Amino acid sequence: MPKNQNLVTQKSGVSTNVILTIVVVVVAVLVIGGVLLFNRSGDSGGDAGAGQPPVPAEVLRKPDSNVLTEAPDGKVTVTEFLDYQCSTCHSYYSQLMKKVENDYAGRITFVPRNFPLQMHPLGQNAARAAEAAALQGKFKEMYHALFDDWAGWATVNASELNSDEAKANAKFEQYAQQIGLDVNRFKQDMVSPKVQAKIDRDVADGEAAGVSGTPTIFINGHKFEPSSGNVEQAFRQQLDQELAK
Repeated sequence: MPKNQNLVTQKSGVSTNVILTIVVVVVAVLVIGGVLLFNRSGDSGGDAGAGQPPVPAEVLRKPDSNVLTEAPDGKVTVTEFLDYQCSTCHSYYSQLMKKVENDYAGRITFVPRNFPLQMHPLGQNAARAAEAAALQGKFKEMYHALFDDWAGWATVNASELNSDEAKANAKFEQYAQQIGLDVNRFKQDMVSPKVQAKIDRDVADGEAAGVSGTPTIFINGHKFEPSSGNVEQAFRQQLDQELAK
């Protein structure tokens, strides 16, 4: 009987220690979380990587990188790593980036970079279409065509991405014709090693900059990570702060 009683006492002691340990850990997490939340709630607008060293400009933009709008003074550069079939990239384009391109034209340099993800079956094809158009001086027009008619090639329905390369490529050729490209040259360039090398270099630069998903946006080398619910307001505020420096 005393032996059994001792076993019970030992087990109770272990359980109590475990419970106390859990309580201490939970309290610590809550305290630390509260501090982080408090500090974060004090932010205004967007956090463009304040306190972190910027990604070097030569990583974010190469001499042959495509540009949508360029500022003569080069004061503010926005670099976006994107996947044309990414639904979030399309939402950013429709609700933010297209407006920013227009509203800040001539005041910022806007550099889109390719970062097609494996989860998007036509991301590579669309990137090749954009780069093939760039070889004929029509990147901007193809960039807009791909996003403006996103539902026409990127999706089957509201919940399913398109994976039919033949149909997508036919759409891309249609855009090429509409924006005045030499379609035969466009088709050849789409499958050329030169175009693929450009995309691969963009991806490598993105990885070097810490990009793991799309869209990932940098403002003057700092990653844009909004801390408020209004992404557009945070983005514009960050641009205006950089322009005012």
